[in-house]
Order: sequence, then C-alpha cells, then structure tokens
Amino acid sequence: MDMQQFAKILISLGLFLVLIGVVLYVARSFPFLGRLPGDIRIEKPNFVFYFPITTSILISLILSLIFYLISRFR
Repeated sequence: MDMQQFAKILISLGLFLVLIGVVLYVARSFPFLGRLPGDIRIEKPNFVFYFPITTSILISLILSLIFYLISRFR
C-alpha cells in the first residue's frame, strides 16, 4: 500500500468519526429516539434493564439506505 492510498484511508476514517460525532451531538434534539414503542425497559428495585430494539432496527434501516444510495452513485 502506498502513502497516497494510506492517506485516503486516514482521511475517510477521520470524516467518518466526525460524522458519528455530529450525529451523537444532534441526537439529543430527538427526544423520541430511544423511547419508541417496542423498546424493552424492565425496572425493578436496584435493577434497570434497557434494550432499544426498535430504535436499533430504525437506525439500521436508515444506515442501510444511506450506504445503498452511496454505493449506487459511485
């Protein structure tokens, strides 16, 4: 692998990390995210179990659509 290809990989990784940071920063403004119907939450004394299955499926579908569109336009 030459230096130019390595540089492109590092730049892509950096842009990906910035994108994740922006999404996490903006996600606070979506109060329904993590509280959708189908998200599992079990509360007992001294124990809380939370599994956001519906939110995970929704995020997976959105990311799949984004990556599909990116691959189509390449």
